Amino acid sequence: GWGWESVPLDGDYYFEYTECDSTGSRWRVAIPQRPGECTGLPDPVQGTDCTFSCEAGEFLEMSAQECTQCAAGSYSLGSGIRFEEWDDIPPGFSSVATYLDNTPHGQEGPSCNGSSWIAQGSYVESNRDECSVSLVYAVHLKKQGSVSFDYQYVDNNIFFEFFVSLKSGTNVLYWRTTGVTVGAKVVKPVLLKNIQIEGVAYMSECLPCKPGTFSKAPGSSSCELCPRNTYSGRGASSCTPCNTSTHYALEGSTMCKARPACSKKDYFQIHSVCDEEGKTQIIYKWIEPKICLEDASDAVTLPPTGKREPCPPCNPGFYNNNTATCLPCPQGTYSDGLKECQPCPAGTEPALGYEYKWWNILPANIKSSCFNVANTKCDGMNGWEVAGDHIRSGAGGSDNDYLILNLKVPGFRLPTSISGTSGTEFGRITFVFETICSADCELYFMMDTDRRSTSVVESWEGSKEKQSYTHIMTKNASVSYTWAFQRTNQAKDVRQYINDMVKMYSITVTNALDGVASSCRACAIESQQPGSACVPCPAGYYIDEETNQCLECPPNTFLSGHHVYGRDACQPCGPGSRSNKEHSLCFSDCSFTYLELNQTLQFDFSPLGFTGSIMNGPSFTSKGTKYYHLFNISLCGLEGHRPAVCSDNVTDLSDKDPHSAESNSVEAFICQSTVIPSDGRGFRVALTSQSTGLADSFLGESGETGLYHSKPIRLMCIPFFFTFTTSSCENGRNTVVTLRCNPEKSAKGEISVPRECPAGTCDGCTFHFLWESSSACPRCTEADYHQIEGACKGGVQDTVYVWTEPRLCTGGVALPMKKSMSCEMIDFWLKVGAGVGAFCAVLLISLTCYVWNKNKKLEFKYSKLVMSANKECELPAADSCAIMEGEGEEVEDEVVYSKPSLLRKLKAIATKSLHFFIPCLLLLKATLQVHIIT
Repeated sequence: GWGWESVPLDGDYYFEYTECDSTGSRWRVAIPQRPGECTGLPDPVQGTDCTFSCEAGEFLEMSAQECTQCAAGSYSLGSGIRFEEWDDIPPGFSSVATYLDNTPHGQEGPSCNGSSWIAQGSYVESNRDECSVSLVYAVHLKKQGSVSFDYQYVDNNIFFEFFVSLKSGTNVLYWRTTGVTVGAKVVKPVLLKNIQIEGVAYMSECLPCKPGTFSKAPGSSSCELCPRNTYSGRGASSCTPCNTSTHYALEGSTMCKARPACSKKDYFQIHSVCDEEGKTQIIYKWIEPKICLEDASDAVTLPPTGKREPCPPCNPGFYNNNTATCLPCPQGTYSDGLKECQPCPAGTEPALGYEYKWWNILPANIKSSCFNVANTKCDGMNGWEVAGDHIRSGAGGSDNDYLILNLKVPGFRLPTSISGTSGTEFGRITFVFETICSADCELYFMMDTDRRSTSVVESWEGSKEKQSYTHIMTKNASVSYTWAFQRTNQAKDVRQYINDMVKMYSITVTNALDGVASSCRACAIESQQPGSACVPCPAGYYIDEETNQCLECPPNTFLSGHHVYGRDACQPCGPGSRSNKEHSLCFSDCSFTYLELNQTLQFDFSPLGFTGSIMNGPSFTSKGTKYYHLFNISLCGLEGHRPAVCSDNVTDLSDKDPHSAESNSVEAFICQSTVIPSDGRGFRVALTSQSTGLADSFLGESGETGLYHSKPIRLMCIPFFFTFTTSSCENGRNTVVTLRCNPEKSAKGEISVPRECPAGTCDGCTFHFLWESSSACPRCTEADYHQIEGACKGGVQDTVYVWTEPRLCTGGVALPMKKSMSCEMIDFWLKVGAGVGAFCAVLLISLTCYVWNKNKKLEFKYSKLVMSANKECELPAADSCAIMEGEGEEVEDEVVYSKPSLLRKLKAIATKSLHFFIPCLLLLKATLQVHIIT
């Protein structure tokens, strides 16, 4: 039969290198574009060395195995690859979403099928929910390489990770984000662009320039953006100009756009610089680059220039010297901005700092800029514009630009009088502002210390009335303060909310190293001699108003901030607190005394002095993320004890000392963090975020009684009062830690929060904690126990001591040891009682006999007398009161009388003797009772 063989053409196959062998060699082989459709491919040939690579702007032409320059309109990195177009996720990249089980048992976690990284043209944007989404790219490197990329990461509510290990062979790179949306706040996504990977051995072809860029010369390693009012397509070696009369194009455009009619959103007003006559006026300018048409039918025109008005005065600490320029006052002088600089009077020194409240021009140490990682439209624009009595945000290039205002302070210097103090305040910044917004605008106040990293100090969303904010510097270092205003978080390439703005009325910084003086402050002097120089006061000393000498503050008082002039500068510490040696703060030394019901109660809270913690929860977000609220409490301790520390590791998982300057942590008496456990989310460690202080000042402690559960036992509750200065709460953030005596708890005890407020607060400004512990009970005294005497056994009697139940004390005095003493079987007093009783009985019997005998004789004589009277019919006159003994005995036999009965005689005797018998019986009874009780 007939047969045929296809002849391969250049387009039917391509060349590739085999894997390198152990000797570092490889082969070039031809691979058909469609396997099995052609034969007669070129034979394999020896390839270049495995470490071979081309320079930037070149590619490896495989047929000749030589480096060749890229043509105009294309570029090459030589041994790297760059991803700068994100109309779609580029080949080789994948977006993987996961949500590992972290929900309560029996519930299903949320679906993450719709979560992914989203291509936004010039950048790629992360997800905005709580799913963990990874942008993964696998690359095969022939040698050790590197990776670089631009990113924007402004929201600490997102956990952002990047994993890389660039070694020879196959490497997997991935960028992973996880939303930590505790609360209703919408997170701001992470933005990525310009990912560049080095280490690829060669590029087999050059990459065409993306639309909006060009390379005009062969051998280019990158492409340039098309200038304004020009455009280009893919692979362009030059840019095409637009018809500027009807169309426009921004820098890096892919097409020309029709110019719209000018509107009020296309211009803004500024104040002109003061002229030689000291006059200024309002001027209206078109926003650059100008893209609108003034001659369109419905276009607006620029408003007329305002009237010339006197320039605002110089800022305090500056003077103009009859010129239009404000100059700083010389060292040692001061000015309020209206008058010439004057030297400070004797006994005073300049109060250095910045006080900007007039905005005719930007001060030399303040810069304005515009930033947007998604585009470069606002690069070079002024982010803020001066406006006389305030400075406000500018127009920007689009609504989601960050309009930046930056103030740099090289350091701080304390006034001479307080340079020897050990306080924690080196300076403070105060600014007055307001925001006017119709969309989701946000103002950030950020700080960068010693050029380490910029962190957000505070932020405000939406419209805010005119208000003041103060931040205290606790470290003497160079610092860069930044205000960033964004009109909307949504990706908008237009100016829809141009009238949304922030106005900054004043910015004040105290103790600035290179500051100027607007006033003078009293200082301590060496002596009362004229011209005496200022001298520093020791720590804890104030300046006497009469003598300007340094005097130490009284005990248990503290100096508030740097106000050291006058006796009133020493403020008393709260109840139950004491001041440190430097009188810079008040603290509790863990001892407390309280008087209740004429009884002095002593407390020792030392076991509670070390940091206590409570992690309540778990709680779950709307997406099911489990999180906890962690509170660390440093209640009391000796002078110099460390405060509680709450670290934030969302942006840094390195193992740093939380007390070091590099750590991102908060130190306070009480602090709070949001903790997301590592289980179920795939994190290497638990995440701690949103760390904030709840208490930076100790106000004092007091005592009050309260009921312990339902038991009718009065127990002591000791509340500790703290406060924290913050603009989030009108009266600051207040915290009460109540110590409750509970003998059933351990010495460390347990901390709890109110049941109705599981986060420790119901309004975000007042926090309550209950700390139940046996250490919260008063110290034991002699009044808390009693003694018990045992029976006399074997001639020995024991006396033991026991606590009075229920025992509501701890520590203090100890129970005395058991005492033993000798005793007799029959008690001494029992013998005395028995003897007295026997004596009374004998006496009673003797008296009874005597009285009975005497009574018998009297009855006899009386009967005889009666009988004699009856015989004579009348009684003779008595010569005496009674018949003497022995009279009439001779007629005794003649007397006849009736003998009384025995019962009647005993009754009479008992009646007459009762007054003597009853005391004897009572004495006998008392003696017997004493013996029985004993």
